[in-house]
Amino acid sequence: MTDTLSPVRLTRIDERPLDPAEVERAVSGPEYGAVVVFTGKVRDHDSGQPVSALEYSAHPQAEQFLHRVCAEVARESGLPVAVAHRVGALTIGDLAVVAAVAAPHRAEAFTTCAALIDRIKHEVPIWKRQQFADGMSEWVNACGH
Repeated sequence: MTDTLSPVRLTRIDERPLDPAEVERAVSGPEYGAVVVFTGKVRDHDSGQPVSALEYSAHPQAEQFLHRVCAEVARESGLPVAVAHRVGALTIGDLAVVAAVAAPHRAEAFTTCAALIDRIKHEVPIWKRQQFADGMSEWVNACGH
């Protein structure tokens, strides 16, 4: 969902490839001198094991959880936020999450974006299954929500 009047400018969880420019545009404005955009990508390893692919799954109400987290971070910081998260099968290098925060100055934008990503990781029921190069797989964050 997108709303340019709310401090939560965009929250979306779906299978579409992510566009960092779209997420950045959602929070940008002439009053902001800093926009921090975080992109989380699928990497080729985890804990020393080669990863070949990931699959993200989400609770049916995950987007509501995401919106709640974004609203709380926006309210606490007074800054606009936007997040898009991907689900489904992803390959190495694909974008899994894009978050953006705008602020008059860089320090508060960096701090708020880092806090936003940390809260999403811990509070939004999205799970990933890592496929390792040896054919084994592992669910990550499956018990954390």
